[in-house]
Amino acid sequence: MFTGIVEKTGKIVKIEQENSNYHFTIEVDFAGELKIDQSMSHDGCCLTIVRLDPAKRQYVVTAMDETMLKTNLKEWQVGYEVNLERSMKMDGRFDGHIVQGHVDQTAMCEKVTDENGSWRYYFTYDPEKNNFTVPKGSIAINGVSLTVVDSEEGRFSVAIIPYTQEVTNFHNFKKGTLVNIEFDVFGKYVQRLLEQYLSDRKI
Repeated sequence: MFTGIVEKTGKIVKIEQENSNYHFTIEVDFAGELKIDQSMSHDGCCLTIVRLDPAKRQYVVTAMDETMLKTNLKEWQVGYEVNLERSMKMDGRFDGHIVQGHVDQTAMCEKVTDENGSWRYYFTYDPEKNNFTVPKGSIAINGVSLTVVDSEEGRFSVAIIPYTQEVTNFHNFKKGTLVNIEFDVFGKYVQRLLEQYLSDRKI
């Protein structure tokens, strides 16, 4: 479980393919604090640490074929900057929103506008997958907890303050950038219950 508050960005330094699996070696300064089998959010995707090299400040995670197909990991390259968040501590402050690290789908950056001190990012996604946003609702983009500003079918925008722009990989986004999206878990439960209710009423 995560909060959507990115701790650091790491750098992809090596990518290895083994059958249908991909092993990503990531460099970050807190690698020495990690441990094998620990779960961590990578651009909003929960991956397990399988190898560590604290001396080089590096660790390795493995992504299976299903993960590669449904996320933006298929576009990762050596040098890619990835948002990182370790799992939530139960005795800490909950500063973002509940993020499971289970990517629902990818979205495409449509455009970025300078708002004179902040930035507005517009994204499009496939509405046929039955996901949705609501104005002032929560959403995780590459693991970053954000508030939806504009909401339309298959399209939404978020506003980014300078701090978020600086410490996450949002500063690398441009038109056409593919990102991971996790929609609000409470909204997904409400949607599922409503669908079941309406289905039962038709009987």
